[in-house]
Amino acid sequence: MSQSALNRKLIQIFGILLGISVAVWVLRGFGILTFIPGGIILLLLLGAIAIAIISYAQRRWWRF
Repeated sequence: MSQSALNRKLIQIFGILLGISVAVWVLRGFGILTFIPGGIILLLLLGAIAIAIISYAQRRWWRF
């Protein structure tokens, strides 16, 4: 997999994780998804941040 294809895939994963976490957070705030613990939302957000950092590092410093 080339560097640009890998970075594109990482950015897609970041967007999906961020979108899911924001949607779950909003729905939990409205009281629709009250059974989902806050730790799950935190893990989704931390996963999105980790993927963004990996994508940035792969684009800037890692040269394959």
